[in-house]
Parts: sequence; C-alpha cells; structure tokens
Amino acid sequence: MIAMENLSYAIVQVVHNFGAVAVVGGAAFALYPGTAAALHRKLAWLVGFGWTAQAISGMGFAAVSYHYYDKLPDIHGIAMAALLIKMVCAIFGVNIVIIYLRYSANFSKERRHLAWKLLAALGLTALTAAAFLRWFS
Repeated sequence: MIAMENLSYAIVQVVHNFGAVAVVGGAAFALYPGTAAALHRKLAWLVGFGWTAQAISGMGFAAVSYHYYDKLPDIHGIAMAALLIKMVCAIFGVNIVIIYLRYSANFSKERRHLAWKLLAALGLTALTAAAFLRWFS
C-alpha cells in the first residue's frame, strides 16, 4: 500500500516538475534576445500547458492525499499562503497566455515583451512559493 502511495505521489511530482520547467524555462527562453517572434507563439503554448500541468498536478497532490488518508493535507500558516500564491500565479499565468495567444499579433513589441516578463515573474514566484510550501507543510 505504501509503495502505491509513494508511486502516486512520485508520478504527480514528475508532472509538476515538468510543468515548472515549462513555465519558467519557456518564459525565460522567450526573453532571450534574438528569439524569433514565430517561436514565441509555440513558447506561449508550452508555457500555457506548463501552467495547466501545474494546476492539475497540484490538485493531484490533494487527490492522492484524500485517496490514501480520506482527508486533504493539513496545511496552515506559511504553507497555506504559499499554496495560495501558487494558485494565483497559475490563474494569472494561464490568463496571460490566453490573452497573448489571442491578441499578441496586435501588440507592440514592448507589450509582447512585457507579457513574457510577467510570465517569467509569475513562474519564478510560483517556484519560490513551492519551496516554502514544501518545507512549511
């Protein structure tokens, strides 16, 4: 039973880690000078899927805990604040990606660059919050 619980958490963690790489790495790569504008659209999709993976796998952690313990993880204080920060980052990240994919053709170069800076900042904020969530829960 414990082996299946650990395997379940590990699988969710793998998805979560790949989502984090996509969110931070995709936005950082888009900010690299000389990155072709045509690549930015593909990177936006990657970052969007990364945020989605983050949200779904975050719910996966709760689902695994509920499945094995019949309750959600007992977190409070700093851990709860970190979780809320991660959730807000995911919501804003997904929304910025949607806006970017729908309207970036009409954006100025500066506005597109701002979108990528915001996405990078959200990714770094969520990654930082993840450390606090991990160690204060």
